[in-house]
Amino acid sequence: MPKGINPKAKLVKNLFAADIEMKPTRDGYGQGLLLLGKTNPNVIVLCADLSESTRSHWFKKEFPDRFVQMGIFEQAMAAIASGFALAGKIPFISSYAGFSPGRNWEQIRTTAALNNANVKVAGAHAGVSVGPDGATHQMIEDIAIMRVMPNMVVLAPSDMHETKKATIAAASVYGPHYLRFGREKSPVFTTPATPFQVGRAETFRFGTHVTIVACGIVVHEALKAAEELSKKGIEAEVIDCHTIKPLDVKTILASVKKTGCVVTAEEHQAHSGMGSAVCEMLASNFPVPVERIGVQNRFGESGDPFMLMDAFGLTAPYIQMAVRRVVARRDGKRVSEIPEYITAAEKRAADLKKQIISEALARTPREWGGKKGTIKDLIAEKKKKA
Repeated sequence: MPKGINPKAKLVKNLFAADIEMKPTRDGYGQGLLLLGKTNPNVIVLCADLSESTRSHWFKKEFPDRFVQMGIFEQAMAAIASGFALAGKIPFISSYAGFSPGRNWEQIRTTAALNNANVKVAGAHAGVSVGPDGATHQMIEDIAIMRVMPNMVVLAPSDMHETKKATIAAASVYGPHYLRFGREKSPVFTTPATPFQVGRAETFRFGTHVTIVACGIVVHEALKAAEELSKKGIEAEVIDCHTIKPLDVKTILASVKKTGCVVTAEEHQAHSGMGSAVCEMLASNFPVPVERIGVQNRFGESGDPFMLMDAFGLTAPYIQMAVRRVVARRDGKRVSEIPEYITAAEKRAADLKKQIISEALARTPREWGGKKGTIKDLIAEKKKKA
């Protein structure tokens, strides 16, 4: 096991190996629903015509009489689910996060949260790692709009196993919950034995120089960053903050009082997300220097999921930059006005755009502004290959 890893976290042994298992977090949601279907007859699932994408179809296949296909009607889905909940059922509503809670936020607020109804909102395809679907489907504002809602519990699990546990746990805790998860395959670095409890953050790595608080798939990036930083004499404590609301004040505060500085990391807007929740808590209890890794006041873009994570500054190298900056600030050293991790991400995004444009032009006929032959040449080449 790598240096500093908490043995009680029960993480995988090949934590940083190239052959680490890769599975989408949405698989954990589907698995959790299946188990709940077998153990709790009150659990029902509603979906907005996205059963395969959200993995709700696994529940539908086994329990068709407890599955409701709503069609593209997220607003009605939230209201009807609240009615089910007030009648004693435990409804999970499944859609893309951009549509639920994005499109139906008011219905969730008025029918579920206001009534403290036992509705579980599952937002799939959250974050920029949705990839080619682009900005309209890359929901990176959902934590912000859901954590502000009274009565709402907000969960952002880090991998497939944790998403399964979060789904199961949500059914056992009364009240409205929001559960966000992604589309793309990501490292499965926790195990079925890794502890999980709603409202309790888990310390995955011990350190004394800086606290990194992360959520979602960025937790693994935080662990990778900590591993590299350790080689340079900086020992980072890494906390998996899967429950953003209610925030585990005790665990985070204990770590920060030891390290004296914090980096937060999330696949969400840097403003008003998990990092902001941590900052709010620290401002009231123990003010220290904080740097926030997240999307910097912009919308997503279409592209390869991992290239986008890099272009938006959400990977391990940028977390390392943020750590070096926050440690310098804590130690009273001067730092640049604009954080290096922001300028480096902007440069990386610009370089990737140039690369993509160059590759596109290389395949485009000259008549259309490209660099490859004529349309007639391309047609002839295609016929020759056929």
